[in-house]
Order: sequence, then C-alpha cells, then structure tokens
Amino acid sequence: MQRTNVIPVTSEIALAAADLSLEFRLAMADAIILATARTLRAELVSSDRDFERIPGVTYFAKVSAAD
Repeated sequence: MQRTNVIPVTSEIALAAADLSLEFRLAMADAIILATARTLRAELVSSDRDFERIPGVTYFAKVSAAD
C-alpha cells in the first residue's frame, strides 16, 4: 500500500469515462479505470474480459484451475 497512488476522479476523467462507457459498452467502474489510465498515460494491464477488445489495453486471459 505504501507504493500505491490514489487518483481522484476529476471532471476530466469522469467525462472521458462516460464517453468510453458508451463507446466500448463498459460498466462505469471499468470506464473510470480506463479513463484514468489514459489520462495518466499509464499502461492498463488486466485479466478482466471486459477489457479484452479495448485498444491500448494489455489483456491476459485468466487460466482456469482445470488448465
């Protein structure tokens, strides 16, 4: 936790999230994550399938216990 940055949801991020939510049919929480990463020019890495098709996101599929 000492190396964690807490980023406030600014109006810029909120408005970008609203646009991204509509564009990619994302839940608002996911859209806020994506908008925050893009605003900060940070790499978003996720295993959440909702991000699988989003340009600029590094997606890693989850490996099931059966694999």
